Amino acid sequence: MTPRHATFLLAAAMLLAGCEKPDPKIAEAAKAAQREQEAAVEAKNFDAAYGQQNWEMASAYGEIVTSRYAGTPTADRIAAQYEEAKTKAKQMREQRRVESLWSYMSTPVKTAKGKAGTQLSASIYAKANVETDGGVPRPVQLIFRDHPDWGRSAYLVLQTGDFNCYGGCKLKVVADDKPKTLPGSRPKTDEAIAMFVEDERGLWRIAGAAKELSIEFPVKAGGTRTASFEVGGLKPEKMPGWK
Repeated sequence: MTPRHATFLLAAAMLLAGCEKPDPKIAEAAKAAQREQEAAVEAKNFDAAYGQQNWEMASAYGEIVTSRYAGTPTADRIAAQYEEAKTKAKQMREQRRVESLWSYMSTPVKTAKGKAGTQLSASIYAKANVETDGGVPRPVQLIFRDHPDWGRSAYLVLQTGDFNCYGGCKLKVVADDKPKTLPGSRPKTDEAIAMFVEDERGLWRIAGAAKELSIEFPVKAGGTRTASFEVGGLKPEKMPGWK
């Protein structure tokens, strides 16, 4: 129905309102035509955003059309596309969230030969704190590091407690429910509470292909603990040479 027809029906309804017995069907048709006209105007924003694959804007406009003008032909027309835009917008927000969990650093360092170099690192905290010494649960950090002298390494860092891995140990690594065993070792230093995952390239590949990664490690307090990381937002291009 064109805007001209809608205006005609609305005018007819107004004329009949002055009579003793106005026809409710004409008034209802005029109202429906008016809603459809408004829905069509709002849908132009949706169609433009959808065509540009701007899923978040399309989702917002689609919500207006389908909720405010539910039952109109226009709302029915965009319903499937709106659901698609809403799903993709949700996926985009989730991707941004997991990407924000990672921190990347580029730090100038001097090499053993006194030359200028750069240390690169990518780090992420476990999604939940872990009790590692019988006390309050604390953050556990996973770090991938590329140093001009020391090369590439991957290691876990604790805030309290210590790893029971000085002579080497086996670490159970689970990526999206797929288990794997990797070697670990605790360096003989008190400068930091850290434990290396010896197959750093293997762990990097696992992290780059998984949504969630967990590492089970032994602690001096007794037994093992598990730290889980939402690794799905890792950006490999931030660590060139690790691919």
